[in-house]
Amino acid sequence: MSPIWLMLLLSAHLSECVPEKPKRSALNQLTRTLLRKYDCGVRPVHNWTSSTTVSIDLILQSVLDVDGKTQSITISIWYRQIWTDEFLVWDPEEFDGINEISLSSDAIWIPDVIVSEFVDGGKSPPIPFVYVNSSGTVKNYRPMQVVLACSLEMYAFPFDKQNCSLTFRSWLHSVKEIDLALWRSAEAIANDKREFMNDGEWELLSIPSRYWQIHQDNTDYAHIQFNVLIRRRPLLYVVGLLIPSIFLMLVDVISFYLPLNSGIRIVFKISILLGYTVFRVNLTDELPASAVRTPLIGVFFVVCMALLMLSLIKSILVVKLLHHSEKEVRQMSVSACLLDKYGSAGHSFNESALTSMKTLDNINLSGDYELEPSLEGDLLSLNEIQDAPSGLEWLLQELVSLRLALSQEDSESSAQADWLALCSKLDCFLFRLYLLVLALYTGTLLLLWASWSFA
Repeated sequence: MSPIWLMLLLSAHLSECVPEKPKRSALNQLTRTLLRKYDCGVRPVHNWTSSTTVSIDLILQSVLDVDGKTQSITISIWYRQIWTDEFLVWDPEEFDGINEISLSSDAIWIPDVIVSEFVDGGKSPPIPFVYVNSSGTVKNYRPMQVVLACSLEMYAFPFDKQNCSLTFRSWLHSVKEIDLALWRSAEAIANDKREFMNDGEWELLSIPSRYWQIHQDNTDYAHIQFNVLIRRRPLLYVVGLLIPSIFLMLVDVISFYLPLNSGIRIVFKISILLGYTVFRVNLTDELPASAVRTPLIGVFFVVCMALLMLSLIKSILVVKLLHHSEKEVRQMSVSACLLDKYGSAGHSFNESALTSMKTLDNINLSGDYELEPSLEGDLLSLNEIQDAPSGLEWLLQELVSLRLALSQEDSESSAQADWLALCSKLDCFLFRLYLLVLALYTGTLLLLWASWSFA
């Protein structure tokens, strides 16, 4: 009997050395139990006439881009879907008290809820799992970066507000099969700004939401719409665009105080216009592009450039009027006659006197100049002394000509001063008219932008 006992002891010892096969974990058993006969293509209801209610919640995280040219907006949101799956129900006591597990989203039924304004998925991180609790409630939480089609209103830029909507609906199922609801109250969703990145260009005003149904093909379809109301912060554009433009316009206004006859004003205004053109070209990328309606700030820049050109044209016309008057043409002809007389000493006295008399006659007929009576007497006396010696005749001729030249110079200076005063008055009138147009234009823009910024 000893060999038998020896074998029994040896087998007992060997059985103790072999490890026991581990039991399957409760989580693994629960997952296998739930998905063993689960069909992800069937809507998870025991009674097919009852609808599945999908509760939707949305939290806006940031506004990434607003493109006026393509009429689209890129936003980052936290999107949540909650519904009840009647096929994913268990008793926690049978599985070590497990109340909630995560399952692959590809292994269970997911509602076909989409966004109607969806254009592009952006760079959303893939989340392949959903949470399911013991009562069958499925929670599908995911961060999303979406590009939405939105009718953008850029006319009030940079004081614009935008209203972009996200409309959630089932792509195929009617309201009898899939109904939608808000997971939180509309007031809570509208005033929820705790996750919004408020340091960017856009400020979140509110996110109002509403539920409605659309009747199509004798069937009702459920919709939930979230309206994202945002407002642009204009400080960056006011400092970078509007204030430099206003400074250039002020410099142009101050340039009217430059002397009219100095010739510097036109050169200075051309430099301002050139600088404004360079400034405008460099900031082309900063302005929103819209193919439907031109933003008001684009109209502002165009009108400012038009005002600068109007200012330059006004100065050119006044300077042209100052230097090419009819009176100056007459003065140039008189001076030419005097120069011819001084330059030819061999001319006879009769020719010089006749030239002087013709010049005087022309001046008197025009009414612009008046000679002293003594000059007329001297010229008459020159005609009477034809028999005087040639030396005295030449000397008397030169003295009379010199006196006539000095008188003409005094008359010319007085006429130029009067004409300059007249042109200065015209310049002052046009300057006040220019200021009136500029003030009306500026006041209109300020009223519009003020009404938009405080609305």
